[in-house]
Amino acid sequence: MSSFLRVRDLTKSFFIGKRELSVLKGVNLTVERGEFLAIVGPSGVGKSTLLHLLGALDRPTSGEIQYGEVNLANLSDAELATFRNKKIGFVFQFHHLLPEFNALENVMIPALIGRRSREEAGQAARQLLEEIGLGERLCHKPGELSGGEQQRVAVARALATEAEVVLADEPTGNLDTKTGDEVFHLLQRLNRERGLTFLMVTHNEGLAAQAGRVLYMIDGRVDDGR
Repeated sequence: MSSFLRVRDLTKSFFIGKRELSVLKGVNLTVERGEFLAIVGPSGVGKSTLLHLLGALDRPTSGEIQYGEVNLANLSDAELATFRNKKIGFVFQFHHLLPEFNALENVMIPALIGRRSREEAGQAARQLLEEIGLGERLCHKPGELSGGEQQRVAVARALATEAEVVLADEPTGNLDTKTGDEVFHLLQRLNRERGLTFLMVTHNEGLAAQAGRVLYMIDGRVDDGR
């Protein structure tokens, strides 16, 4: 495996009035290409904030995020949006599917935003949904799908632009244990079969223990020692 993501001395602060709230106080980690990394910590410790920064949804207060040769700090907002759309997939605790669109259309959306043709986006979305066992549910809207099926659609959507890394924020947190295990095993299979890089944050230590590597976030800090 080769180094894929490097994070150095990452901090993030927010201001509430004149009061500064430090959420991330120094994150250092290296993620290898094709790795499945879990970051564990209780609610409120900064896990979601970290994923937002790694996913180019926000900018850090200080520190460096580098994917391969690309330093996110050097990208304009427009370039950051393009990078995010093409390189990064997201799976959240809540699926965030658009209720007025069916499963196929929901999965197509990132590719269409990335200016792929409707035909190409539709073909890719169909293949993804069939791969994860939802080939018979293409025309069903989110309200007609179970919680596990909705999260599977969200996983397919995360892969719709052929992302190189998937950032998963409590991906099973809104599911019952059995369904959550099924979704997690789907992520493992995609990691293994497609060689995708996964970075998952969770408070579920039992689930995290099944990942390839586990790091712990304490008081806004993570350091893998690399």
